[in-house]
Amino acid sequence: MAITKTAPQDGADPGQAERGDAYNGDAEPATAPTDGREEEARHLNSPLLLTLLLLTAVMFQDPIRGALAAPVMQSWMTVFVAVMVQALPFLVLGVLLSAAIAVFVPPSFFARALPKHPALAVPVAGAAGAVLPGCECASVPVAGALVRRGVTPAAALAFLLSAPAINPIVLTATAVAFPGNPEMVVARFVSSLLVACSMGWLWHRLGRTDWLRPPARASYEGQSKGAAFWGSVRHDVTHAGGFLVIGAMAAATLKAVVPADWLGVAAGHPVLSVLFLAALAVLLSICSEADAFVAASLTQFSLTARLTFLVVGPMIDLKLFAMQAGTFGRAFALRFAPATFALAVVVSALTGTVLL
Repeated sequence: MAITKTAPQDGADPGQAERGDAYNGDAEPATAPTDGREEEARHLNSPLLLTLLLLTAVMFQDPIRGALAAPVMQSWMTVFVAVMVQALPFLVLGVLLSAAIAVFVPPSFFARALPKHPALAVPVAGAAGAVLPGCECASVPVAGALVRRGVTPAAALAFLLSAPAINPIVLTATAVAFPGNPEMVVARFVSSLLVACSMGWLWHRLGRTDWLRPPARASYEGQSKGAAFWGSVRHDVTHAGGFLVIGAMAAATLKAVVPADWLGVAAGHPVLSVLFLAALAVLLSICSEADAFVAASLTQFSLTARLTFLVVGPMIDLKLFAMQAGTFGRAFALRFAPATFALAVVVSALTGTVLL
């Protein structure tokens, strides 16, 4: 039987047919190696994305200006800017403390400062949260630095939850916002510390190592302490700051679409009012230094419901969930955040029933 070969098409490599005969019919031809630099060049980098975004804004400036003038967008921008202005100073404070811990504090310090048994280290770390003058945006990077330094995650998480809720600035703001109800300060301190320690113990008992991703950190070996410090600051600002922006945008979006008359309906039911203010604390994402004044203005709600607002907000809100997911991983945040929310609602409602 004669075997004929198909003539190559115009423009085809004359040797392609011969090379094709060398392959087995089931095998796939080898592909030419791709140059890593060519592949990298196809990805958009940050300066190029910023340039494209600015050009798009200039080209469509009239429709954008009209959209921003709408009342809904005005409300959205007000909430977004308010969350960012409140959070950024404390985020910067947090990353400065995180960098200082990572660079200047030796790992042996934490071994001496905390009890060796995790169950005993949890309440000590929770009580230590009272000395950090910052909000929840500062506690996330600091807790990440503690985990990197070898602190047991249960103790670091107790610190993460307690620091924004029981520090002196927050308690002082609560006393100023509720001048006629000094018991609100005691109730906030007790319930917040109970939730923080309980979540630490719960993580120690039920948490798994594969749920919590150790916070990444670039290596600064061989650098001076000053260079390592500022390198750590830049890393945490760009990392945590991006998730803060995402959380603030989500909070502003939800705030702009929630009808105001829902407040009056929810306040009339004791259980519903507690759940409503707990959900509102998550959605508004107000920093703990300012949330007491917002709670004090919600006079149609009971003190117990407002206490729930003050306990839930510093422990879990939209921006906190985004920052926790970025720092410790999504698998951690999806488990830790709902458990924290449920425990904070139950403990604050019980504490409010007893003390308020």
